[in-house]
Amino acid sequence: MTTTTIGISPLITFTPPGERTAPSPAEARGIARDEIRLLVADGDRVRHAHFRDLADHLEPGDLIVVNTSQTVAGEADARLSDGSHARDVVVHVAMDLRDGTWVVEVRTAPDASRAVLDARPGDVVTLTRAPGATLTLLDPYPRTGSSPTGEGSRLWRAAHAGDDALGDVLARVGRPIAYGYLDQQYDLADYQTIFGTTPGSAEMPSAARPFTPDVVTRLVSRGVGIAPVLLHTGVSSQEVGEAPQPEWFEVGESTARLVNSTRAGGGRIIAVGTTVTRALESAVAGSGLVQASSGWTERIVTREHPPRVVDGLITGWHDPQASHLLLVESIAGEQLAQMAYDAAVDGGYRWHEFGDSGLFLPSRAAAAAA
Repeated sequence: MTTTTIGISPLITFTPPGERTAPSPAEARGIARDEIRLLVADGDRVRHAHFRDLADHLEPGDLIVVNTSQTVAGEADARLSDGSHARDVVVHVAMDLRDGTWVVEVRTAPDASRAVLDARPGDVVTLTRAPGATLTLLDPYPRTGSSPTGEGSRLWRAAHAGDDALGDVLARVGRPIAYGYLDQQYDLADYQTIFGTTPGSAEMPSAARPFTPDVVTRLVSRGVGIAPVLLHTGVSSQEVGEAPQPEWFEVGESTARLVNSTRAGGGRIIAVGTTVTRALESAVAGSGLVQASSGWTERIVTREHPPRVVDGLITGWHDPQASHLLLVESIAGEQLAQMAYDAAVDGGYRWHEFGDSGLFLPSRAAAAAA
């Protein structure tokens, strides 16, 4: 696992969202999950709608693919010690590497506003509310100098020590990973989607958050299919130019068959989020067909390495220069992506995990040309 930088930047430009960042879940703002706004970028135009009307903008025979990963409590207060000095920090437990070690990010206390970049191998992170649980930093992840700036290391591979499994400890004393733009801490339940069944995501696969049973019922009634994949997300606090880290994914046999048959029948594959896009594109064989697959994926979807099976995308709104924008551009095309982001900025759409949504549906002719 050595992928750390992308080497290209997004083409689209726009004003940073600033005060447009959603400070809280939709419900805390007095609206239902499916009442958030939906900007539909379809072919060569944009339209303003609400998420509850998603089915009106899709066609019978389309297939929506969702992520069944469930968000876990990945953030905890801690003390970072080098043996002689200790300081308060916040630790983000990003991923279980399934070899007895974990990926962690150490951030400044009390609000986790910045990454701590001066930690060293051998430093020990002790959870404040579970002092018997420690994480010893072993080596930078995925390798030394993994920060694009070259100044220290943001992510670490760490060994856990304690009487209880780290996941159980975090379930007791941890909280959802959050950043300073939220107006308060929110419960773990606020970070779950209706599709989440398998715990493992450090941060919410947020593109699916606006889905409700009513939205699903309307989709199915219109003849739109729904299929699951699994991808456990790491932390989303990448620096500019930093690629998503390797993540665990699973695409089952039934979903592979549904995707292949939908495409053969002329239907579109609509990925709910960048996580689903990454999982599906990681399962494409040399033949161009999706096959049942699982494991660690380093697949980065960009203009230079475009999607092979995903035709459309449901997603939130990403910050300027975020690596996720490369994926949006690769699906929507530069012109439609720029048009959509301009309209979202002008229309006051809300950014980040509790914000509004976009539906990107490039024309079939444009997609074929790309």
